[in-house]
Amino acid sequence: MFKRILDNLNTATLLFSSDLTLMYVNTAGEILLADSARHLIGVNAIELFKYSDPALLHNLHQCLSMAEPLVDRELVLDRMGQSFTVNLSATPLLLDDCVNEILLEMQRVDNHLRISKEEQQLNQQNTARLLVRGLAHEIKNPLGGLRGAAQLLNLELVDADLKEYTQIIIAESDRLQGLMDKLLGPNKPPDFKVINVHEVLERVRQLVEAEATGNLSITCDYDPSIPDIRADRDLLIQAVLNIVRNAVQAIEGKGKIILKTRIQRNQTLGRQHHKLAVKIDIIDNGSGIDPDIMERIFYPMITGRAEGTGLGLSIAQSLINQHNGLIECHSDPGNTVFSIILPI
Repeated sequence: MFKRILDNLNTATLLFSSDLTLMYVNTAGEILLADSARHLIGVNAIELFKYSDPALLHNLHQCLSMAEPLVDRELVLDRMGQSFTVNLSATPLLLDDCVNEILLEMQRVDNHLRISKEEQQLNQQNTARLLVRGLAHEIKNPLGGLRGAAQLLNLELVDADLKEYTQIIIAESDRLQGLMDKLLGPNKPPDFKVINVHEVLERVRQLVEAEATGNLSITCDYDPSIPDIRADRDLLIQAVLNIVRNAVQAIEGKGKIILKTRIQRNQTLGRQHHKLAVKIDIIDNGSGIDPDIMERIFYPMITGRAEGTGLGLSIAQSLINQHNGLIECHSDPGNTVFSIILPI
């Protein structure tokens, strides 16, 4: 009766003896540890958790020595080469005032942490975007007046040397106007149609290769089984193009970029669950992103290059958000991956 109840719990439940040998594991525990109870029972905790966060074993020993329950959060459990984050609760079971067994409960929290982080990032990005858009609107109005005054002054002047100054004012006004337009982003709603994501990637590849001047290599690793998706083709091209151009700049036009697509199953985007999603990876072998700006790379005006505007990734994230998707980034020296995830 009790075994049937434990086997139907969603929380992984493990029972260890006083020498930390596994005596029982429920069905949720088998799923978490990626092995059957037949193989797991009789294995010592030292062997079971040898590649995991040392705090796991430390907590079991502490529970054993102090005979008091304890709780720990966000520990990394590594099983079969896969790592994930768990919260745990360890409870000593006493017999004649001595710890006879330890009941260990573990719950995987990767998805909860990821969803919370995504929501926080999206809220922060939306707030920053609204602030920048407001500032852009405020700047555009006097900028137009400044340009108009410079044009009128240019018509009144006879001296060519003086006209050169008004031309500079007009040219810089136009440059700032273009920057403001980029900050404001697209001014029309997306035109969703059924498209093939690989046609978008091939278009981007052709554009980038046409622009390339150095020894640039672009490799494609596509999953042909990915079905068509509903998206705005032009906006999607712009989003991917912004990321790929960033990658080209990161490798200074002479390195390797990989465009990769795969199917993702049971994907949660925001708080919306999708049975299927498409994942587009843009991978480069550049020097990587400065850790100091890693958490802010999707904010407007944040860039690691002196000559950059810091708008490309912000605009790309905004365009993908309009498709109910998101962009994630992982960066190490020699391996930077931007992942676009779109619901199917």
